[in-house]
Amino acid sequence: CCRSSIELGDVTPHNIKQLKKLNTVVFPVSYNDKFYVDVLDAGELAKLAYYNDIVVGAVCCRIDTTDNQRRLYIMTLGCLSPYRRLGIGTVMFEHILNYAEKDGNFDSIFLHVQINNDGAIEFYKKFGFEIVDTKEQYYKRIEPADAHVLQKALRR
Repeated sequence: CCRSSIELGDVTPHNIKQLKKLNTVVFPVSYNDKFYVDVLDAGELAKLAYYNDIVVGAVCCRIDTTDNQRRLYIMTLGCLSPYRRLGIGTVMFEHILNYAEKDGNFDSIFLHVQINNDGAIEFYKKFGFEIVDTKEQYYKRIEPADAHVLQKALRR
């Protein structure tokens, strides 16, 4: 297909409602107001994905500095189901990877994935992520509640 029809744009107060709507549709978890306040300050770490000028996906990350490690945490990366497998997730992930590589000071990139989300697990494995842990009862109010921690080590 035509890669050129996929573009990333900034999250702004003007379009944050679109991000909220998208996350509500794509993810079983609901995100609180603080999540969206933080996203507005995230700069390059939060992007909307446009396919032929329609918002169809988004990625939101934050920098995590627990355990003396500086890691990039992918809070959300998702796309509306009719637009999956068109390379949109890949464009979003490559943006995040480029950010981390340019920065040069991240130990790894990591995220949580519901244990039955085979599509997401396969997607991240394709980019060199590995399951490094499984957190029981990570999610509240959704089944299964357990999450795999997927991590991709970055060369320093």
